[in-house]
Amino acid sequence: MKTKKVGSAGRFGPRYGTKTKKIVKKIESRMKKERVCPYCERTALKRVAAGIWYCKKCKTKFAGAAYFPKSD
Repeated sequence: MKTKKVGSAGRFGPRYGTKTKKIVKKIESRMKKERVCPYCERTALKRVAAGIWYCKKCKTKFAGAAYFPKSD
């Protein structure tokens, strides 16, 4: 269930509190959007698993941070 305040983290229902769900929402929204590939410079980078990133254009697979391609 999706809610206005916590978005996709609404699937947790009344558990865990709103602060935790807002943090999850923020991380998931940043994690799921497409990013620029460091090899071919195109926006086709997608997260495959925790720390594994794949470019749909140049078919490059590389390791990065768990939720973002490179740690800040």
